[in-house]
Amino acid sequence: MSAVLTRPAQPWQAACTHASGWSSLHRISVLVLIVLGLSSAHAGDLPPAVSQALQEAGIPARSVAIVVQAVDGGLPLLSHHPQQAMNPASAMKLLTTYAALELLGPAHTWRTEVLAESVPVNGRLDGHLYLRGSGDPKLGLEQFWLLLRQLRARGVADIGGDLVLDRSAFAVPLHDPGEFDKEPLRPYNAGPDALLVNLKSVRLTLLPDSARQAVKVIAETPSEGLRIDNRLSLGNEACGDWREQVRPVVNGQSIELGGRFPAACGEKALHLAPWAADLQVEGLFRALWRELGGGFSGRVREGHVPASARMLAVQESPALGEVIRDINKFSNNVMARQLFLTLDSERPATAVGARRRISGWLQAKGLYLPELVLDNGSGLSRSERISAASLAALLRAAWHSPVMPELIASLPIAGVDGTLRKRFNEGLASGRAHLKTGYLEGVRALAGFLLDHSGKRWIIVCMINDPQARLGKPAIDALLLWVARR
Repeated sequence: MSAVLTRPAQPWQAACTHASGWSSLHRISVLVLIVLGLSSAHAGDLPPAVSQALQEAGIPARSVAIVVQAVDGGLPLLSHHPQQAMNPASAMKLLTTYAALELLGPAHTWRTEVLAESVPVNGRLDGHLYLRGSGDPKLGLEQFWLLLRQLRARGVADIGGDLVLDRSAFAVPLHDPGEFDKEPLRPYNAGPDALLVNLKSVRLTLLPDSARQAVKVIAETPSEGLRIDNRLSLGNEACGDWREQVRPVVNGQSIELGGRFPAACGEKALHLAPWAADLQVEGLFRALWRELGGGFSGRVREGHVPASARMLAVQESPALGEVIRDINKFSNNVMARQLFLTLDSERPATAVGARRRISGWLQAKGLYLPELVLDNGSGLSRSERISAASLAALLRAAWHSPVMPELIASLPIAGVDGTLRKRFNEGLASGRAHLKTGYLEGVRALAGFLLDHSGKRWIIVCMINDPQARLGKPAIDALLLWVARR
């Protein structure tokens, strides 16, 4: 069995214990799950094209869970191992973003604040400057620059004390970015942070220079003290998976780039998360503050905002309805983890608190998902589990929710944008499906909504958990085309 299917010793499971008086919605939810369970299909009941694709990939039918059901209910069109607990990979973001839309509201925003205990006099601020985060998933380079520009516009030119970073809105354990897949420099492995700036990453642009048989490297993200040691050689092979051929090594504030970069790739962006959070914010702050004409000679350190501090500037995030578009269309794991922690109604927010609130929300909606295992809500996890029946029930509830338009608009459109931009772009499903993808080693998943050619809309959930799952894309595509042709 693949390692991704191994449960941890003590997984958290959503405790949807029901009270003595079930709501009618709760009874319907349980009835739907029972019906789906009774209609579990065998391999021979799968559409022929799906069965053939699975056979060619060497994936047994027992490693696949599928539910296809009309959004307005009724018996499922197809139900295959619907109750089997599966790792959904990034399809778990459907639960996190739907819960957030209902619990926080589509207009919810995050605030990043700059405070001080004194007011600037003749451009100089005596004492420390405090930067307090609330978990904004989208505090990018531009937003951070706007916040600092606000500060300059309000008369601060020279900071006499330290820059103190207040991350107290979240209480998270020490994060090892290399624990998941031994890729600590990949931005998707960055941990959640109440003061997450620019997704804790830097962007480098790689440009082939065929005339000089060299590769030019441009540091697009400013960072004080950043040094690039460019040892890349220019390759003549096809572009392919160019990222795997570039070998970055971090030494202090220096980034060494070794390996090869194919000239056929043209211009490419290389995103890295090279430093601990404090060092990353410090480098960015010092560079931007200097560009804005400000002076600062103090330290950058962690701390808490004192009660006597007063507000100097505030940067407000885009509304949640916009933020979840980035999370779902581009499957942003770091932003999803930020949102997941935000769901905790207490501060400092914890993963335990977020799970508890989601559990209560599911119970209040009458959604009984007994096999659900939540870890960080992003799907970048070996332990998260949900069944195809539960995910289909969740999507059906979302279809009838007031926040349905916001959720569906956040999903990749087949053949058009996001993680599905290059998929189904010439097939019958192109432009007719809003679907969340999921990819992990040993996992492939797709879940969402599809409008068939008769004008009927379907809920589709398909998850593969198998060592050969990477070969399962043709089977999933065949399933979508089978539904689209109806």
